[in-house]
Amino acid sequence: MPLNRFFSQCCFFLIAGFSAAQSVPNSSSLVLEEIMKGNEFIGHQPENIRWSIDGKKIYFDWNPKNEPGNSTYEFEPALKGSKPILSDPKTILEYDQTQSSYSDQYQIIGGSLTRYDKNSNQFTRIYSTTSDLHSIQRSNDPKTVYFQSGSNIFAYNRGLGNILQLTDFRSGEGSEKKSDSTYLMKQQTELFEFIRDQNERTAWRKSKEIKLFRDVTPFYIGKDQIEQIQVSPNGRFVSFRLSDYPNSAETKVEHHISSKGYTYSSNARAKVGEEEPTHRLGILNMEKDTVYFVDLSKLTDIRKKPEYLNDTLPYSNDRKVVMHSLKFNKSSDQAVCDIRSYDNKDRWIILIDLITGNFTEIERQHDEAWIGGPGISGWNTEEGTLGWLNDNQTVYFQSEKTGYSHIYLYQTSPLIKTIQRTTAFTEGSWEIYNVSLSKDGKYFYVNANRSHLGNRDFLKMEIASRKIFPVMSNEGYHDVSLSPDEKTLAIRFSDKNTPWELYTAVNTANATKTRITYSTTKQFNAYQWRKPEVITFKGSDGKDVYARLYQPQIAQKNTAAVIFVHGAGYLQNAHNYWSNYYREFMFHNLLVDNGFTVLDIDYRASEGYGRDYRTAIYRHMGGRDLQDHLDGKDYLVSLGIDSNRIGIYGGSYGGFITLMAMLSTPGEFPCGAALRSVTDWAHYNHEYTSNILNYPDTDPEAYRKSSPIYFADNLQGKLVMLHGMVDDNVQFQDVVRLSQRFIELHKTNWDLAVFPVEAHGFRESYSWNDEYRRIYELFYTELVLKHK
Repeated sequence: MPLNRFFSQCCFFLIAGFSAAQSVPNSSSLVLEEIMKGNEFIGHQPENIRWSIDGKKIYFDWNPKNEPGNSTYEFEPALKGSKPILSDPKTILEYDQTQSSYSDQYQIIGGSLTRYDKNSNQFTRIYSTTSDLHSIQRSNDPKTVYFQSGSNIFAYNRGLGNILQLTDFRSGEGSEKKSDSTYLMKQQTELFEFIRDQNERTAWRKSKEIKLFRDVTPFYIGKDQIEQIQVSPNGRFVSFRLSDYPNSAETKVEHHISSKGYTYSSNARAKVGEEEPTHRLGILNMEKDTVYFVDLSKLTDIRKKPEYLNDTLPYSNDRKVVMHSLKFNKSSDQAVCDIRSYDNKDRWIILIDLITGNFTEIERQHDEAWIGGPGISGWNTEEGTLGWLNDNQTVYFQSEKTGYSHIYLYQTSPLIKTIQRTTAFTEGSWEIYNVSLSKDGKYFYVNANRSHLGNRDFLKMEIASRKIFPVMSNEGYHDVSLSPDEKTLAIRFSDKNTPWELYTAVNTANATKTRITYSTTKQFNAYQWRKPEVITFKGSDGKDVYARLYQPQIAQKNTAAVIFVHGAGYLQNAHNYWSNYYREFMFHNLLVDNGFTVLDIDYRASEGYGRDYRTAIYRHMGGRDLQDHLDGKDYLVSLGIDSNRIGIYGGSYGGFITLMAMLSTPGEFPCGAALRSVTDWAHYNHEYTSNILNYPDTDPEAYRKSSPIYFADNLQGKLVMLHGMVDDNVQFQDVVRLSQRFIELHKTNWDLAVFPVEAHGFRESYSWNDEYRRIYELFYTELVLKHK
């Protein structure tokens, strides 16, 4: 069936250049308009796998009937021959792993605090209010549960049957206006014995009162925001974070298509800059009714300047840091806390004595590029792996100390003081992604790429012996949810050309999966989808670079090729499971059917290959990562591809690399398609950009050499840019500014296609179709038609 057949250059807005319509053939059985429907064409796959509270049912979100959205389905593994059925929302009771050791489970349902007794299967409503209830926390006392309403913590005790307010955090300074009668009251007490006698009797009676519960003393937090309010398991302490956020200027996104016919603006993120929030870690001692703040000025090198500043003198003030939620010890007044520096160079893990506020520094992770990696996180506000083993003496966390993210253990109370307190639990040239502790505390369950860097294995690790038992380690991605009794696995699994489906298995080594769902459509199943080969080629620095290679049959090969650049930067796409870029996967099959070879590269900065791979772009995006694509071009030439017939395209970070390829290495690629591209990193967001390029004011050269807009005068090949006008991530202003540069530089070999109703991730299938029609026409015209 034919592809959309008319080639037209976009002339909607800020367009340069126009070409006459041309016929663009398609010899594939795939129809672009159909595959660009995405999951409507593929079939909607199961998501959000979890268990019922009694462990009898697996819940998951699914849309097998192609309705407007997902619904909750359930499946009972123990019932032979059973099939997934639509769940009754009134009967859904989900398992909460954090409450697994208790005989009951509390949750918020419809604004009410409820209790479910696991033994009797009884459901009880405890407390209802119009206020927002959230953040359930359990206590060492199984009869006591804590929850939050507004900015304060409350306790419900099942034995006493009462609810008590434990904290009274208030905005403002607490400076109440003095009453007009204050002077008169003092005067009365001073002049009259009668008043003094009354006051004395009142004070005596109050001293004899039996207090069952503590008075709640107000604590005023000023203009700060209070966050991360937590109660220690023994109920003696409440931790919290006070935050002062700067008033950063927000950007505006203009909407041109509206139901009323008028344009309107919406607020979006701020741009990258130096002004960071200020945070303080507070501890409320419930018994002493006092609050103190943890003094973090003693953190190692808290005033040290990063190397890029070329200044050995320390800062005059402490660097700003953000602290994450505390992980309390269940048997002592201790907690561990993960702290990050806002300049992205340091992570500290500290052990806090909750009584005194003193702390011991367990771990300091430092990187002159930026702290990140699986289980650590490259975003300062996201928590990494951190917790206590069941012995309440051992802390576990993840570190990239060896170059790959692994589990480490810290002994808080070693029997022999001279032994090494911190030890590596795992090691090797592979990475651990997720870590959870078994209910009995004897095992870690982890998700890792141990069997192949392109796989996601599910492994069971015995803590005492450090033995590793592969549970699921064949090719693909095993996204596992354990049943409450840890005997059964609910698995969301996919491989390279098979989308996600739900499976079950018994929790044993090298278990066999049983498939539960069949989600793909007849249309999708009718085509024989390729399994792209995951290959490696040598980068010009001698390092192995992983890529997906799609090749046509020799008889179909046209010696033209396309390089695809995945987005996000830190993302893996040359792997053995279903791609997040599933439309591109199908598009690449269409390209191969038409004789193109396709190379999809996990360039430097991609996920899955360790710290050095991740940080190789520090202070120069479009440096080592772009060079990997130039080296990929050389690899394609070694396969018989014509070096003058290789195009490049990608979206978001992939669009940025496409622009850098076309502008900073002119002549290397005859054509490129840049989708939703960053054109100037000084205009992107703070959290992502400051990791890699520091700040525009302190490292302007890093921004200049990393931003395509500074290379606009080098454009030689044919460039098509495509961008959503309501993109609130990489905003439309980015491509408008580069377009203005091209206009002023009298460049004629570029086009801009705009999509008025689309944000960063397109939603409408007609937009996807129009976008990829233009991309296909670009490659066919520039790489095939012009060479006939």
